[in-house]
Amino acid sequence: MCDTFIVAILVDNRLHDAPKLQEILTKHGCLIKTRLGIHEAGSDNCSNQGLIILHMQAKEDELKAFENDIKTLDHVKLQWMKLEC
Repeated sequence: MCDTFIVAILVDNRLHDAPKLQEILTKHGCLIKTRLGIHEAGSDNCSNQGLIILHMQAKEDELKAFENDIKTLDHVKLQWMKLEC
């Protein structure tokens, strides 16, 4: 049985970490049900910091493997919560 998790990923240096982060998200993509990415953007400004919110359905060991992959990135922080049905 899979559990439901909400995961928040804070990216402090999008220009540096986005390619590797995207690779990790793709690797674990079958666990991700919904993905929302947020960053400040405008015609003359695009923030280097971003926030990604994920709705994931996974076994806890699968989520831990995802978390461990994210922890390899220097400027990326992750927090998650498990939602009980």
